[in-house]
Amino acid sequence: MVVGIMVVELRISEADSLKSKRRVLKSLVDKIKARFNVSIAEVGKQNAWQFSTLGVSVVSNNSTHVHQTLNALVRFIECAGTVELLDVQMEVL
Repeated sequence: MVVGIMVVELRISEADSLKSKRRVLKSLVDKIKARFNVSIAEVGKQNAWQFSTLGVSVVSNNSTHVHQTLNALVRFIECAGTVELLDVQMEVL
């Protein structure tokens, strides 16, 4: 079993309240779950209007699949247009 863990730091420039931040994040998280079949949740900066930390995990029997999934997910977030990717930390166990 191979487990991939990723922490993503985001900036949501269009957010002017926690409500608008959560709307943008919910949409992004729902799209990611549907497309990549990963576990994802906001794990930090819940009370900051324009910043968020997302935690992502994926489990597979193949490390190549884990790397490909996490890299594709980073590209997807970069192309989403609703958030700015500030930092990414990946680890495969």
